[in-house]
Amino acid sequence: MLNFDYQNKTRIIFGQGTPAEVGAHLKPLAKKVLLHYGGGSVKKSGLYDTVTSALKAAGVAFVELGGVVPNPRLSLVHQGIELCRTQGVDFILAVGGGSVIDSAKAIAAGVFDTGDVWDLFEKKRSFSAALPVATILTIPAAGSESSPGSVVTNEKTGRKLAIIGDCLTPVFSIVDPSLFISLPPEQVANGVCDMMSHIMERYFTPTTHTEVVDGLCESTLRTIMRNARRLKKNRTDYNAWAEIALAGTLAHNGLMGLGRIGDWASHTMEHELSARYDIAHGAGLSIVTPAWMKHVSPQHPGNFAQFAVNVMGVEGSLRDQAAVAAQGIAALETFFADIGLPTRLAHAGIDGAYLEEMAQRATGFAFGKENALGGLQKIRWQDVLAIYRLAQ
Repeated sequence: MLNFDYQNKTRIIFGQGTPAEVGAHLKPLAKKVLLHYGGGSVKKSGLYDTVTSALKAAGVAFVELGGVVPNPRLSLVHQGIELCRTQGVDFILAVGGGSVIDSAKAIAAGVFDTGDVWDLFEKKRSFSAALPVATILTIPAAGSESSPGSVVTNEKTGRKLAIIGDCLTPVFSIVDPSLFISLPPEQVANGVCDMMSHIMERYFTPTTHTEVVDGLCESTLRTIMRNARRLKKNRTDYNAWAEIALAGTLAHNGLMGLGRIGDWASHTMEHELSARYDIAHGAGLSIVTPAWMKHVSPQHPGNFAQFAVNVMGVEGSLRDQAAVAAQGIAALETFFADIGLPTRLAHAGIDGAYLEEMAQRATGFAFGKENALGGLQKIRWQDVLAIYRLAQ
């Protein structure tokens, strides 16, 4: 186990009816809030009315910026930065899923930056200050409600990049599982895959003597899969939603990565996929992750045999770790397919026209500076290309 220094400042306000409390929570923290949200679902569901009524009742002034789409766009971030500056906004409230929260965090980082916020994503400048952010979660998936990261797509260049900073970790997040009951099946499935991937990116590690966190990862993954199956049968099951909601938060608040090196190659490869084809992040991960596993598991059979037995319930002789590992990967693919996710590029209508270009962009080779991906095993663009091809 590696040394670590762990802190997560996000207050989680969990349970039915909690969105109506947002005004009281914001009153001592903010004078003027940017209310940031996505499309029409927030208004159709009645959540918008609940939130705005709570803000008004508490005497919290606010301005609005809607229009966030999946794979949030840089152009809207630019609009949000300008709006915050001209309106004297001192706090951002994101009402939505991971895309809305990521957009809000990017705006928060850009308000104090002297140049184009995209420079932060391209690592041309660092940052250490941002407007404070709070969230009301409408989709349990990305874990952005208690993470320090933001991922944004630059629609002009086709690049999808991330920034990470402690100042971006939300001050508080409201999680009401009853808000998720109306989500369509594909969003449920995408969210399940996203949160599972956040755990698996940390679970597959070269670091040894990590039994406590291994157990947390394995237990949470099993819980997610069990309750995803319950939701497939009954999407109005509040208790299943509560388990999924809490799992999604824990998956990405840093707890599952304590004392270990993470991998994150699958996320980087998926970012290229969704930047090119605008596929949902969870659907992209369900395609890329099993292919990555097939590519790297022969060099790390013990890691994947442990996953197969402790997470996927595979039974077999550990004298043949490679065979057990392969069964575990196949079981994961079966689970993804069972909840309605694609496991091949072809399932998402994607051909192989841009695979080499995507592989070279993923590692930075296309931009003149290649950085090998991965923590469990370093992979270069040729490996990424092989993984994309395994996913066809």
